[in-house]
Amino acid sequence: MPTTSYAIALGSNRRGRHGSPEAELAAALAALGGVVAVSPVLRTPPLGPSKRRFANAVALIESDEEPPELLARLKAIERAFGRRRGRSWAARVIDLDIILWSEGAWGQKGLTVPHAAFRERDFVLRPLLAVAADWHDPVSGFSVRQLAARRGARR
Repeated sequence: MPTTSYAIALGSNRRGRHGSPEAELAAALAALGGVVAVSPVLRTPPLGPSKRRFANAVALIESDEEPPELLARLKAIERAFGRRRGRSWAARVIDLDIILWSEGAWGQKGLTVPHAAFRERDFVLRPLLAVAADWHDPVSGFSVRQLAARRGARR
């Protein structure tokens, strides 16, 4: 199967066994494998009830996995890092999300690519702009650069 590319959003706002949120991101990048580009880490305020600021980044990876296989691997990495499911918007050691896929859109129960909310989230668009400005959203047709400009997001 040919290799495809994915944009993966990484976020952390809680210390884990690797250390600070930034150290958790670095360890998650090492666990991901196939990394071809990484944005600078962005420190952002939380959404929802969490009080801790997030460290956010986006990585471009190459993989021969279909989106459901990659999602399963991302969830396994989250569990290995101590992520517990249950409370939405809570503090977390690591959060890994598939944002875009070079093959376009994917939809099935439990997985939608592109990520449904990425267009409205500066903490995703700004790092994505740094590594994949010319990638296109297969739903809107806009490039990441255009989406970021529409939101006023800058690197």
